[in-house]
Formats: sequence, C-alpha cells, structure tokens
Amino acid sequence: MKRRERHGRGLRGPLATANPFTGTPLPVPQQARGAAFFAECVQAAVARGLANCPRAFVGVDIGFEEVPGNLENWWSDRVPLAAAVSAQPGRNAQVVLFRRPLEHRAGSRPELRTLVHRALVEQLSALTGIGLDELNPGADPEDWD
Repeated sequence: MKRRERHGRGLRGPLATANPFTGTPLPVPQQARGAAFFAECVQAAVARGLANCPRAFVGVDIGFEEVPGNLENWWSDRVPLAAAVSAQPGRNAQVVLFRRPLEHRAGSRPELRTLVHRALVEQLSALTGIGLDELNPGADPEDWD
C-alpha cells in the first residue's frame, strides 16, 4: 500500500506490505543498502577467497572503513580502494577495503561485488606473495591489468 506524498516530504506509510498472493503475512523483503550491502559484498568475497585459497587468509584480518584515513600518505591524484598492512609483532596482517571509493567506482551492485572481490584478491596477493591465478582461479589475466 502506497500513500500519497504530502508537502514534498516523501512517501508516507509502508512501502512494502503483506503479500496476499502467497498467503504469508510477511512483507516483501527489502534489499540491503549502504554499509550493510557493502558488508555482504565483503563477506561474499572472503567466502569465495577462502574456497579458492584458504592459506592466503591465515594470520590476515579483513575489514573495511568508509574512507582512507590519512590521505597525505597517498598520491595526490589517486584515492586508494584498499590497503594491506604487514603483520607486526603481536598483530596480524590486515587488509582494509575502503567502502566509499569502491562504491564510487562501481556502476552497479554486480560491479561493486566484482570490484570488492578484485580489490581483496589483489591486496592478499601483494601481502602474501601468492599469485593472482591461485587466489582467483579461472579469472582472465587480462582483466587484472
């Protein structure tokens, strides 16, 4: 049931109601947005990576942040999509994916999933020295250029 928009303040009332055709009182599921969808992309990329090469994830923490922290350490004309930090005494190695730059580069949700996976695989390769062909078997080598 949609209700009318009043005074330019957006739609009022629920946008998804119970589905009378399926006989369930549950509303239509809504798609995840923003950070929730990005977290799903990261989880899917990690699961795919673990299935392909579990040894690449040993001693590596994976996470994401909204934007890169100190941009003075990066090139002035580029914003990084991800970063890899080597292990330190008492601390695991880390791969950090940056949500906003990745979302900005992706044109659609499927592109974002692909870009997140590629950024994760590239950072793991740089961190562990494992080749891209082992981390992502079956990928076209020309796609990585």
